[in-house]
Amino acid sequence: MRTATITRQTAETEITVKINLDGTGQYDNQTGVGFFDHMLDQLSRHSLIDMTVRAKGDYHIDDHHTVEDTGIAIGQALTAALGDKKGINRYADCHLAMDDAQVRCALDLSARPYLIWNVAFAAQKIGTFDTELVREFFQALSTHGGITLHVDQIHGFNAHHVAEAAFKSVARALRTAVETDPRKADAIPSTKGAL
Repeated sequence: MRTATITRQTAETEITVKINLDGTGQYDNQTGVGFFDHMLDQLSRHSLIDMTVRAKGDYHIDDHHTVEDTGIAIGQALTAALGDKKGINRYADCHLAMDDAQVRCALDLSARPYLIWNVAFAAQKIGTFDTELVREFFQALSTHGGITLHVDQIHGFNAHHVAEAAFKSVARALRTAVETDPRKADAIPSTKGAL
């Protein structure tokens, strides 16, 4: 089973993440940040990665540490669940439309973290959620998941739609990238022989 449980505890947050890469997109995410929970639900549902997240953070300051540290923990869980990455597709991309928004994601589960982020939000807040935290989440996910991640906004003016399209496009790309390649299920997808 390609599963992992990660617990991360700091002076700022307490986070536990459980994932199953071979799931059906079942989710139970409770971070104390409503909009972020909604985005994590989308990430799980559209990647078909079962995900349970429990987080407590220093909300009296803001949501930054909770969102970033959750990204770190999910990235670490992905790394643990992928193991040696034998047989995975490794690469994937998705152009995803949501109403006015279109976001393109391309990623490589390379163990070489790198984030290209070309997304601009027309508003600083979605409800009480700071839109700049969307990038912070994906930076943490990329760094601790060892993911080369490119996210580009093609269209979009509604901040909720743009953020949701970003999460869904990354989710759909992850779904393909973590799946087993039936033609090379017994091999590491690299000429180096290791990822």
